[in-house]
Amino acid sequence: MKRTFALLLCLSTFFASAQAPKLPTDYFDDPLQVDLALAGTFGELRSNHFHSGLDIKTQQREGLPVFASAEGYVSRINVAHFGYGKALYIQHPNGYTTVYAHLKNFSPRIEAYIKKLQYQKESYEVEVYPTASELPIERGEMVANSGNTGGSGGPHLHFEIRDGNQHPMNPLMFGIDIADNRPPLVSGVYAYPLAEDAHINGSAERQKLRLIPQQDGSFQAEKIEACGDIGFGINTVDQLDAAPNQNGVFKIETSANGENMLQLNFEKFSFDETRHLNQLIDYGYYSQNNRRIQKLFVEPSNPLSIYSDSFNKGVLNVQDSLSYNYVIKVSDFAGNERIVRIPIEGRQRTDIKPKADNTTEYFVEAGKGAQFEEKGIDVYIPKNSLYQDVFLDVAFEDEKISLHEDIVPIHSNISIGFDVSKYEPQDREQMFIARLNKWGRPNYSTTTKEGDRFTTKTRSFGTYTLARDTKAPAVIPVNFKNGQWISGNKDLKVKISDDLSGINSFRATVNGKFILMEYEYKQNLLTHDFEDGVVTETENQLKIEVTDNVGNTTIFESTFFRK
Repeated sequence: MKRTFALLLCLSTFFASAQAPKLPTDYFDDPLQVDLALAGTFGELRSNHFHSGLDIKTQQREGLPVFASAEGYVSRINVAHFGYGKALYIQHPNGYTTVYAHLKNFSPRIEAYIKKLQYQKESYEVEVYPTASELPIERGEMVANSGNTGGSGGPHLHFEIRDGNQHPMNPLMFGIDIADNRPPLVSGVYAYPLAEDAHINGSAERQKLRLIPQQDGSFQAEKIEACGDIGFGINTVDQLDAAPNQNGVFKIETSANGENMLQLNFEKFSFDETRHLNQLIDYGYYSQNNRRIQKLFVEPSNPLSIYSDSFNKGVLNVQDSLSYNYVIKVSDFAGNERIVRIPIEGRQRTDIKPKADNTTEYFVEAGKGAQFEEKGIDVYIPKNSLYQDVFLDVAFEDEKISLHEDIVPIHSNISIGFDVSKYEPQDREQMFIARLNKWGRPNYSTTTKEGDRFTTKTRSFGTYTLARDTKAPAVIPVNFKNGQWISGNKDLKVKISDDLSGINSFRATVNGKFILMEYEYKQNLLTHDFEDGVVTETENQLKIEVTDNVGNTTIFESTFFRK
């Protein structure tokens, strides 16, 4: 019977491996014809999400030509103020899609295609899904120029490869070669008591372990005494040869006494699961210290698909009087490794320092909805908005609520409402709900106004209050003056800004005709390209209308001359 089972197991393993699709490692070319250096790697830990591609450096400048990695057709173009900025999606015959984001502009025929749509819609922000026959693309064709649009922190090209389900995959698995001869860096290892009776070094709280460097480059932690269910966490990054950036690692493996415990692989993920990164990291520690500890154990509500070879979800049950050798191996894609060894002595103790008592009158069960209301302010937390049951610190004040600290992650929106019946309707127009930052400055939170009630939806705990914005946006010309001849200008530049609720919309016309102005929010800059061919008169009346998030509007008018 045992031999039959072993044979079946071997056969099933063989057929599973035989049927696993082989990735095309010679299909996609580099999208830039420069020596590749990365500012960001696939799977890198970002705020509320995993990084879905490679951030390729563009020599600290914009305008490098971007080339199609393979033949196909443009299947999507998205132009947005935030996020990916100007982004291009190419569908390939083998089922994969490549994505090129934060672009400065597109190649002439793609630029003409998207400009036509922008003028039709009279909007800078557009999204379109061309058919296969509209914009066919050849391998190596120049499709765009690199830029810094959207949420980019500096000039670079964001490059992705997605499978047929639009799940991002690690581009390095497709043969894109990046020099890397340095092992990952480890700056901290932490131990977590995970059960009520668990303890580490006499404490029920998280413990930072002292690491001792070894001659072979590995680390040996000081021996810890523990008992019960415990887990570990690690602060680790990778650095490639061509850049000093602190990038994400490729794989983390753990074992105890030679038996596999848990493996994390940054090969592929789904956008639907990416916000669950907040369960991978110690969110409270990150919020307070701006350093991400990756937990090497899987909590019950964590659905991430990056885990494999899991035994007991990575949780180590330490028993009294037994010894353990826990090992963490961190690897980058090139195979460079860093190893941490943690000796553990099982010892049951009774003199345990307990966890801090965080009990409050506001208790939320993750699997149930909760609602609180006081002083004309109400909070609704829908079912499964939180990952775990939690006691919240809540303080209601006049027109302000302190709703816990941002040390607990929120997965889906919760609602906060304010009764504004004491205000006259005309006064409410300039009011909004704001979240106070750590300096006490109000930041606009998208506010819905219905009768006597304002509401906002949020995924961050913190302090929320009613605020008022009475000042209209500022509009300042940059490269022209009223009545000036600007025949030598290639474009028209205007700064727009709002000091409180923020810019909501803008619209520009010349001689009554709509003109497209690109909005770069990081610089508060609107730019019109005269090559659009809309401005054809000698004397031109410019009108720009800018509105903030509560409806304050500024109308800027100026005259300029061109030949």
